[in-house]
Amino acid sequence: MTIRLIVVDDQTLVRQGIISLLALERELQVVAQASDGSDIVALVQQHQPDVLLMDIRMPVVDGIAALRLLQQAKLSTPAIMLTTFDEHQQVLEAMLAGARGYLLKDVALDLLLQAIRTVAAGGSLWQPAVTDRILQTRTATAYSCDNEALSAKELAVLRLLAAGFSNREIAAAVFKSEGTVKNQVSAILGKLGVRDRTKAVLKAIDLGLLH
Repeated sequence: MTIRLIVVDDQTLVRQGIISLLALERELQVVAQASDGSDIVALVQQHQPDVLLMDIRMPVVDGIAALRLLQQAKLSTPAIMLTTFDEHQQVLEAMLAGARGYLLKDVALDLLLQAIRTVAAGGSLWQPAVTDRILQTRTATAYSCDNEALSAKELAVLRLLAAGFSNREIAAAVFKSEGTVKNQVSAILGKLGVRDRTKAVLKAIDLGLLH
């Protein structure tokens, strides 16, 4: 089975380097490339890729804006986002916009290939360094709700809930067991004073915990 890809990155050398590496794998085929996300809808409609490999930070239309354009066009091609250590907030925004994978730009080729195959098969893959950075964000800050404060880790789980991720997918994202995540979700519901996940997300939005 051939996996068709579109590679989007504003740095020509980086983009061409990625394409050259992917060309070494027989089952991978780069069907289009772009320097930003301005033409992403047209490219996806024309080439029908299985996976998008896209930089987050780009001029004109960045990766997150491109994901939102795809959502608006009701196109569900899974995307793997490329990031650097200082872009944790953008990674969270990409999660909410529907990204299915997150890798650092210095990722090893084996992990990049694993991510592409996993996402093409309907799964998700997050590089540990990325999720670790998300969980470390604002560690000194407490997020208030009606009953008691949400921890930074609970807020990270809440953001994934808002993005529609299941407990199993959240567990994979934060590198915890599914049972641990289930307990965290229960704790979040209790602190927010609600009974289900949907109401938790709505309550969090109302409290300004999700943007």
